[in-house]
Amino acid sequence: MQINKVLISDDLDACCQAKLQAAGIQVTTSTKLSKEQLLQEIGQYDGLIVRSATKVTADVINAGTNLKVIGRAGTGVDNIDVPAATAKNVLVANTPAANSISACEHTCALIMSMARHIPQAHGTMREGKWERKRFQGIEVYGKTLAIIGLGRIGREVGLRMQAFGMRTIGFDPLVSKEEAAKFNIEWLSLDEIWPQADFITVHVPLIPQTRDLVGAASLAKCKRGVRVVNCARGGVVSEKDTLAAIASGQCAGLALDVFEEEPPKNADLLANDKVILTPHLGASTEEAQIRVAEEIADEFIALKKGEKIDGAVNKVATS
Repeated sequence: MQINKVLISDDLDACCQAKLQAAGIQVTTSTKLSKEQLLQEIGQYDGLIVRSATKVTADVINAGTNLKVIGRAGTGVDNIDVPAATAKNVLVANTPAANSISACEHTCALIMSMARHIPQAHGTMREGKWERKRFQGIEVYGKTLAIIGLGRIGREVGLRMQAFGMRTIGFDPLVSKEEAAKFNIEWLSLDEIWPQADFITVHVPLIPQTRDLVGAASLAKCKRGVRVVNCARGGVVSEKDTLAAIASGQCAGLALDVFEEEPPKNADLLANDKVILTPHLGASTEEAQIRVAEEIADEFIALKKGEKIDGAVNKVATS
């Protein structure tokens, strides 16, 4: 693949640019481009590397008259119009494994924070209060963790929370019962999962089939006092429905790292003391930032050399 000139349009560790340049690729890093500026500039580049801020819409792809590959330094590609790229014979690639550990650890941290009310207790301590009785928590030991999505992150979450003594059940239409069992996760259907879950964590992309997956209908099937975590994509968990379930007592807690609108503006969500919020920090570790930058650079270099890559999201003719 002829990749001679690449634009990096989102903040990325400098090692990405350095690696690409060492391989003879000309690189421009410009992270403040408006949509109009991107449309004007993209035509001169063979490759585009983004994180989540740049929206690679169909008009951007169509304006990229020389564009051959779009690289997402991370996992989700919902900010890229993949069908439009495929139609223009533009390869879309991501780094599916680069931030798995960081996202997994953040999920586990939110599970424990919900169980023990850590952020809320910390906040009141800052106010000079000492409210031990108010923040009595629960043990996760012996509780059932439902993992929706048994890819890299979901499996890693399961392994870690098993160390706390949690029973792990899960669902993924692409994973067999036998494969799930290798990670000590009992594969169940969604209808079987909802009534058994003490905690629910989702690790799926946002597609029509997963929008509001955790919503009014599924929450009604859960045991009273279920707790929900979303470190995957905003919209997989319905904020409105989960807040209503919290108000009724059906849901005991919600922890969100991703939102239907980012930054979130839902005043009810922001004010609810049974909701823990973090600003999309799942992949925000020093290690993950370096890893995604290195891996997307390696994929571009491999493509330039005509080698196979693991992160291809779509299929295009590369000859």
